[in-house]
Amino acid sequence: MDEDELRSLLGTLTLEEKARLLTGANFWTLHPVPKIGLGRLVLSDGPNGVRGTTWDERDTSLLLPVASGLAATWDRDVVKRAGTLFGDEAVRRGVHVVLAPTINLHRSPFGGRHFEKFSEDPLLTGVIGAEVVAGIQSRGVAATPKHLVGNETETERLTYNAVIDEETLRDYYLAPFRRIVDEAKPWAMMAAYNSVNGRTMTEHSALVNDVLKGEWGFDGVLVSDWFATRSCAPAANGGLDLAMPGPKSPWADGALATAVQDGEVDASVLDDKVLRLLRLADRVGAFGADEAGTSVERPPESARAVIREVTARGFVLLRNEGSLLPLDPGVGTVAVIGENATFPAVQGGGSSHVSPPHVVTPLEGLRAALPNAEVRYQRGVRHRRLLDPIPRELLEDPQGEGTGLRVEYLDAHGEVLDTELRGTERLIWQRGAMPEGTRKLRLGGNLPVEVGEHVFGVSGTGHFRVEVCGREVLDGDVKSEGAVDDPLGDVLAPPEQRFTVVLVASDLGPRGRARVTAEFTPREVDADLICVGLGHRPERWDDTAELEAALQAARESDVAVVVVGTNDEVETEGRDRASLDLPGPQDELVAAVLAANPRTVVVVNAGGPVLMPWAPDAPAVLWTWFGGQEYGDALADVLLGREEPGGRLPTTLPAALADVPVPLPGVQPVDGELRYEEGPLIGYRAYAERGVTPGFWFGHGLGYSTWSYDEASLVDGAVAVKLRNTGDRAGREVVQVYTAEPFRLAGFAVVAAEPGAEAEVTVEVEPGEGDLRVGPSAGDLRLDVRR
Repeated sequence: MDEDELRSLLGTLTLEEKARLLTGANFWTLHPVPKIGLGRLVLSDGPNGVRGTTWDERDTSLLLPVASGLAATWDRDVVKRAGTLFGDEAVRRGVHVVLAPTINLHRSPFGGRHFEKFSEDPLLTGVIGAEVVAGIQSRGVAATPKHLVGNETETERLTYNAVIDEETLRDYYLAPFRRIVDEAKPWAMMAAYNSVNGRTMTEHSALVNDVLKGEWGFDGVLVSDWFATRSCAPAANGGLDLAMPGPKSPWADGALATAVQDGEVDASVLDDKVLRLLRLADRVGAFGADEAGTSVERPPESARAVIREVTARGFVLLRNEGSLLPLDPGVGTVAVIGENATFPAVQGGGSSHVSPPHVVTPLEGLRAALPNAEVRYQRGVRHRRLLDPIPRELLEDPQGEGTGLRVEYLDAHGEVLDTELRGTERLIWQRGAMPEGTRKLRLGGNLPVEVGEHVFGVSGTGHFRVEVCGREVLDGDVKSEGAVDDPLGDVLAPPEQRFTVVLVASDLGPRGRARVTAEFTPREVDADLICVGLGHRPERWDDTAELEAALQAARESDVAVVVVGTNDEVETEGRDRASLDLPGPQDELVAAVLAANPRTVVVVNAGGPVLMPWAPDAPAVLWTWFGGQEYGDALADVLLGREEPGGRLPTTLPAALADVPVPLPGVQPVDGELRYEEGPLIGYRAYAERGVTPGFWFGHGLGYSTWSYDEASLVDGAVAVKLRNTGDRAGREVVQVYTAEPFRLAGFAVVAAEPGAEAEVTVEVEPGEGDLRVGPSAGDLRLDVRR
């Protein structure tokens, strides 16, 4: 429709109908207006997948690498393909608006949501973000860049006031949003929880009405972060267009209509918001369409190859002394060591979570890629906070319908309202997902066990009564530690209660199975989200014996691959990180394996920076982010040289805690204020300003080839660079151009060449004055260009 047609539809709506359109009908959808042919609009998280309107492990979605992994490709075309995949997935799921991508910067490696953001640099963030937005919207689905603005911290994120000077705010934190508006023209954008310079972002007229909508010409819908709308008239007058979620919000139940009637909000302000909403609906095809709904189809198999390629393209080869990588495909024995090899972190914690159709672990990927090799596995050490979930294939349904946890919904009298078979990972329910009248849950299954000592654990906030083999082993409350600052509450960091059970032969059934049953009464049955989990460990863990077994495997193998990292307990929405150390004794594990076998590859499975004290001693270090559903196959592709490790760091990795530019307590507000006192000096700019060498520079990445940078010149405002592939295999290089003063990324481009071949690439650079420097990273600039 054109604007006149949309305005005509606007004119047919009553005041009440207009106001009702601007707040949610429920958690994820808006109210339909049948009289104008408008169906319900569906919104959904998230930044590395499209979850849909449920939070149910049976309702699967494609899971791509996290945003930092996408940005590590530094490749516009690859990232746009990922965005297109997001758009296709949204169409499959019946979703009109994808709440992604996250455009905030990597201000500090301690930020809990670091993994969900692209980069520490505003140019790289803006360019990559614009391609993701363009890819999503090419499929007729709205993208929603977020969180405008100053949302770089999770501590007190609902309430803190970010104090940022005007120049830094505009040139760094607003800059990527501006670029995305100019280049990709997003159809929606999300306002953050926090305040900026004294005004909450859902009421910030100066940044929304004056800058976003006025100066930049944004014609889309500004939606609140979930529960971020704190007022009626001030939020309406401040430029917010859509208050989510519903059905309760400060604009619901006629409150916004009343504010217009009382003169607190001008009718023209309301009309502008509704017109924006109608424009969005038209862009996503919500007029005259069939009612959208969650797809029952599984994600397409054809997407797997795309995700696998995108994942590998973002892996960053940090070190490769002696060309240990790529590994010889004819290798005889490989020791795979580390908890993350079988429990990989493929996504971070929080609202970005999706349930993938499968996850290929590093161990599975390597075994599939090396069918003729002996691939041995040892966990070595443990570092997960929660007990391991019970593998679904082991837990037999008591009702004989397959495997998994049998869940029964009980009313206040203990009567069964409904029952279903679920998975064995943590289970989550949104408000309204349980049968009406549910007061407690009963979960159970039959687990094959050996006679002896077993450790079980339940996680969730509420009362648990647990029986194992008919014996009550727990009856009590499990309470939150109160460490999570987030409307999702304890879902992000559920408390766990462990208990030990000794089983004898008479406890077990005829097939050696133990019946496990847990009754769970949530602390708040009507909470927006409820989660519960059941974990198990078959015996006491012997640290010394398990470490020695890992070292023995390393000694006896041709090569060792140690997979270490963090997980969604460490890196999560709602809580900043307290340490940059690898959790648990993983550093000690790496050092010991390196001593046992000098042919050791260390694979780092982390979303944000970690300290790597062993890195100078490791012949090969491969950084792999949180790698999505095809992680293990992509890893095998890169380790064996089937794919180039094409990634370059989008963020600086520190060598030591003392070197971090914004360390703790820099992400912790003081008296409600978070002062960005460092100004623009974050990441590589801070290291360069202070003359400090980090562990690995922004932009660094080795690949499997080498390059000479031969010549650079200014041509029509761009930089023409000649370089040569000096290696013995085809390669890919990311040519980077920086301004000399102030030191800042000005442009980049990808180039590929066969061995020995010369290549030329033109790098479009940001306009400005001053000399330029060219090279493969912020710490390795080889050519100067005067302008």
